[in-house]
Amino acid sequence: MKANHLFIAAVLFLGSVFSATAQNKKEVFHVAGNCGMCKGRIENAAKEAGATQASWDADSKKLTVNYDASTTNVSKIQEQVALVGHDNAGAKATDEAYAKLHGCCKYDRTAAAGSESCCKDGKCKDGSCKDTSKDCCKNGQCDKKSKKGKACCANCSKS
Repeated sequence: MKANHLFIAAVLFLGSVFSATAQNKKEVFHVAGNCGMCKGRIENAAKEAGATQASWDADSKKLTVNYDASTTNVSKIQEQVALVGHDNAGAKATDEAYAKLHGCCKYDRTAAAGSESCCKDGKCKDGSCKDTSKDCCKNGQCDKKSKKGKACCANCSKS
């Protein structure tokens, strides 16, 4: 009888461990910024939105976040990052939030607008191309024109 109780307890414990880890997600997306102050602000905003881990790379302009999908989502994280002044793949900062950034943190917003890639593995992603097998990307960024000259990715400039 005691062995049955121990077995049931062990199964329940393992089940809770596996269900907890199944909720963890990892996302990587573009966030505009320039320097170490930007890095701290971006990472803190992501954590305020529920990310359990956040790391922004100034060279690639990519933010890597880990989060528990039962408590937050990537959209909430992107919105919070935009609230502190940083345009990103899912949300654009208001002009007011951008204006509050320190001078060295003010990135070129026109360049940031086109920097989010709509390409994956050299091919168009997210259904914005009619034929996603076509190569419409250059250097990891959308070429905005297919080989036939037609627009390839409708939301390449999503920032």
